[in-house]
Amino acid sequence: MSGRQIMTADEIRRATVRISHEIVEKQVGTAGLTLVGIQRRGVPLARRIAAAIADNEGAAIPVGALDITFYRDDLSLIAQQPVVKGTDLPFDLNGATVVLVDDVLYTGRTIRAAMDALVDFGRPQAIRLAVLVDRGHRELPIRADHVGKNVPTSREEVVRVQLEEIDGEDAVLIDRATAAVAAPVG
Repeated sequence: MSGRQIMTADEIRRATVRISHEIVEKQVGTAGLTLVGIQRRGVPLARRIAAAIADNEGAAIPVGALDITFYRDDLSLIAQQPVVKGTDLPFDLNGATVVLVDDVLYTGRTIRAAMDALVDFGRPQAIRLAVLVDRGHRELPIRADHVGKNVPTSREEVVRVQLEEIDGEDAVLIDRATAAVAAPVG
């Protein structure tokens, strides 16, 4: 683990629980609510938020996974052979309130791609956004409805979210970008 730690495992847990409360409060309950995690780290975060809602409200919220690979406007810049992680939306989106969940909100381009992908699967009543970290530097007029932590950054920094389910530990790190990791995320 390199970089300066800006969120511990405990802080990540508290942020996801707080976000779960905010989502239910804004929805005025859980009826019609679905969570869709953006592949890759948005999926376990969506599952954690759904588990927190189940613990607090006693309601099982459907959780899906959305792969936005082919909706990205920078697809030709990120890889010659992109890795497709798969979309799994085992519920009807029509008329639902969909909360998109992602780890880091940066330029807004990932979220724009996610909304484009989502509407190919149905017409939700509303789309909201929950992110663990909002680092600023938007290039599109997109904002999160629910934020775990706002972290002012420079464009030369990289915010890395590590989750137990993928990385073996929970942490959020901030580091100086190197040429190898200078591609924007989020």
